[in-house]
Amino acid sequence: MSRVAKKPIPLPTGVQVTFQERLVEVKGPKGTLAMQMHVDVSASVEAGILNVTAANEAPRAWAQAGTARALLNNMVTGVSQGYERKLEIVGVGYRAQAKGPVLNLTLGFSHPVEFQVPAGITIETPTQTEILIKGVNKQQVGQVAANIRAYRRPEPYKGKGVKYAGEKILRKEAKKT
Repeated sequence: MSRVAKKPIPLPTGVQVTFQERLVEVKGPKGTLAMQMHVDVSASVEAGILNVTAANEAPRAWAQAGTARALLNNMVTGVSQGYERKLEIVGVGYRAQAKGPVLNLTLGFSHPVEFQVPAGITIETPTQTEILIKGVNKQQVGQVAANIRAYRRPEPYKGKGVKYAGEKILRKEAKKT
C-alpha cells in the first residue's frame, strides 16, 4: 500500500477543487489546472482537505493512487504559489534577453538562438546571465528549463554553458602533453 497516497493534501485559502467524472480541476489565485484521474483512483474534498484513495486493494491501484496524490499536490502548490526555475549562463559573450514571447540567447553560435516561450510560462532576465522561468505547471516549468539548457550544456573543462542555479559541474583536468 502506498504511504504517499494516504497523506492528505491541505487546501490553502482561495484554492477550489471540482470533480467531473474522472476530470479534476484545481483553481487558485495563480491559475487553473486540470487532470484526468486513473480508473483505480478516487478523490474527495472534506473540510478543506483533499484525500486520495485507491478503488481496490490491488498494489497497482495503490501505486496509481500515490502518483495521483503527488500530481494533485503539485497542482495545488502551482495554483497557490507557482513554480520557478533559475538558470545561469557561464561564458564570455554568452547572454540572454527576454523580449515578450521570445527569449534571445547568444551562446557562442554563429547566429542568435530564439526560444519561443510556450503559453502559461513567463521568462524574466534580471541580468544578462540569469534566466527566471515561472509558471503554474511544475512539469512544464521543468521542461522549458531543460529545453533552454539543452542549447548549450555546461562543458566539463571550462564550465561554459547554461546550467541550473546551484548545479555542480564536475570539472576535468586538461590534457597534459
